[in-house]
Amino acid sequence: MKLISSSQYRDVVMPRESLDGAEERVFAVTLEDVRLPDRQPDTHKGDYGRLLIIAGSVGYTGAPALAARAASRTGAGLVFLGVPNPVYNIMAAKLDEEMPFPLPADNFGRLGANAAGEILRRAADCDALLIGPGLGTSKELSELVMSIIRIVKAQIILDADGINAIAGNADVLDKAGRPVILTPHMGEYNRLAGDIGTDRLNSSRGFATKYRCVLVLKGHRTITALPDGRAYINTTGGPAMAKGGSGDVLAGMIAAFAAQKFSAKDAAAAAVFIHGLAGDMCSAGLGEYSVTASDIITMLPTAMKRVAVQD
Repeated sequence: MKLISSSQYRDVVMPRESLDGAEERVFAVTLEDVRLPDRQPDTHKGDYGRLLIIAGSVGYTGAPALAARAASRTGAGLVFLGVPNPVYNIMAAKLDEEMPFPLPADNFGRLGANAAGEILRRAADCDALLIGPGLGTSKELSELVMSIIRIVKAQIILDADGINAIAGNADVLDKAGRPVILTPHMGEYNRLAGDIGTDRLNSSRGFATKYRCVLVLKGHRTITALPDGRAYINTTGGPAMAKGGSGDVLAGMIAAFAAQKFSAKDAAAAAVFIHGLAGDMCSAGLGEYSVTASDIITMLPTAMKRVAVQD
């Protein structure tokens, strides 16, 4: 990773004051920094992780499908998708490689509190757990998500409404068995951490340190902040990716790498870079206006192959 100094701030479009004095702890992630490990011939799907995704609600069926498809494209061996019962048939029709299953729902088509038992049972056999895409919000969901954080031992990734579920209760992150990975955009982050103004870098580093988590603060030059104060600033991606569903794709990618036993830092930083690289490749071919989240998933094999074949 390349160290970033305050004199280089224009290269990563970060405020100068955010980088002053931070040279030894802030890094730029470039193509030469990311490499995917080779796969051995004598392996099977069980060697590449079991991922559980808890997502979706009535009216929000695209998000869980995009996250699950992205996870498969990113190499997860087995992808299980738990959704509220009213949208199960939709997920079963959308997905072929992934394995959706129904969970109890409330009267509004969101997960109900009585879904906890089945989620915990399945999570016990999985390597990573992604919670949040299209989940919706309710008091019951907040209590459910916080209970899962306290109990589940697998690597947890919170995205979208999984993050909204703990807004006002970020202290629950300290109860997790390992550092939770959070992937907020600025709106979600402001709900979680309060209005931070324009200092994304120092705020994200402070939050990750305080709550012992890995914070992926999405936006132009996405920041991955670690519990030890280090931060990794991404150098790929652009306005073509400013479409609904792009974040769901990233969440599925991070979760897939985590399921494959990447460290939390490597899972987040590598997925962010490859996600942006795929978006840049889509933009080059389709233009900045026409790229969709599904296009990014389609381009992931090309982006990952480019990373894998570096000398």
